[in-house]
Amino acid sequence: MFDNVFFYLFLCLLFFGIGDVLGTLTKAKLSSVFVSLFLFLICFVTGLIPPDIIKQAGLTEVGKWVTPFIVFSMGTSINLREFIAEWRTLVTAIFSMVVVAIAGLAMIPLIGYNETIVSVPIINGGIVATQIMTSAALEHGMNLAAALGAIVYAVQKFVGTPIASYYGIREARVLIEEYRRTGGAVAKAKTEQKAGAEKTDEAPAKPNFFESHKKYYGVFVSLAITAFFAWVAFVLGKWTGLASSIWALILGTLVSATGMLPKNILKHSNSSGIFNVFIFATIIPSLAQIRLEDLSTLAYALVVLFVVTCAVLYLFFYVLPFWKLLGSRNLAMGVSVGQLLGFPATYLIVNEVAKAVGENEAEMQYISDHLMPKYLVSGFATVTSCSVIMAGIFQGLLQP
Repeated sequence: MFDNVFFYLFLCLLFFGIGDVLGTLTKAKLSSVFVSLFLFLICFVTGLIPPDIIKQAGLTEVGKWVTPFIVFSMGTSINLREFIAEWRTLVTAIFSMVVVAIAGLAMIPLIGYNETIVSVPIINGGIVATQIMTSAALEHGMNLAAALGAIVYAVQKFVGTPIASYYGIREARVLIEEYRRTGGAVAKAKTEQKAGAEKTDEAPAKPNFFESHKKYYGVFVSLAITAFFAWVAFVLGKWTGLASSIWALILGTLVSATGMLPKNILKHSNSSGIFNVFIFATIIPSLAQIRLEDLSTLAYALVVLFVVTCAVLYLFFYVLPFWKLLGSRNLAMGVSVGQLLGFPATYLIVNEVAKAVGENEAEMQYISDHLMPKYLVSGFATVTSCSVIMAGIFQGLLQP
């Protein structure tokens, strides 16, 4: 009755569902990802579920091909124009990733070489970087390193959220003080400047290829397009030796820039939810390898990773003069921790900051207009794009 694929699939989806419910009830203060992975970990350690539950749920095979699909879709969501307009934010975000990667050298003697190599791209990124690194670690028999990577992903938002929120609120208070002192003149001047810039382009924008032929981009057409480019990315990966995930990201970004594809093509095909389940399924097996006596080792490594990460980010983007690129220490800190968050966490944080500091709709809008582009670009630059590239490189540095 219980020993069948449908029951095990139900259990897996139930854990994800519980995470969603608690995440919604706590308004994302309790990460849904953390709840889901924590439930799996507890049930594995206590023996309540079999260690091969993902295999028994029929999810193992799909996990082998899902990554290029997800990464290509992520590439189609990247707005190159927005990146160019926020180039200072982009440089700061990428530099913050480099700083954390270099700090990894200091962590190697403390937590181990492979553990550090697996964890750094995950700190820099999200679910895709986690999948790449944990899968590579498991393939090399590095069970503890893979488990550490999964746990790093589960808790990173708990570390990044209060920091991004704290410095966002500090920046918002500075903005509102200026706004109130000038009676809103600053906001009005910026609005007029933006309107003047838009006026220079008098000709109405022509609909791109996708917009003109939207009715033809049904579910199966969109999935077929994604599968084609996933195959191309795989072939290019074989030919060049560069990870297929990197090629998938490049292809998604370039093809989307031509206007031939919808943004976030998997979401357009109403398939993003099930694909997220598939990619989560590739991470869960790493938790099944953890024994009760490993928990203290993992806790120590986790503390070291995040203490060192936060310390170097504070040093470089608050103490040292690298913050001057954005003109504000608070902004530089908020942008630098975007790598721990990604979208939609950065979006939600800006909304919360605006509501916490602004006293009316105009003030909240002023805060949002200033913070939102920087926080969003930070999350997209690190989690959505560069972390995939970094994971593709770092997986080749593992030493069996």
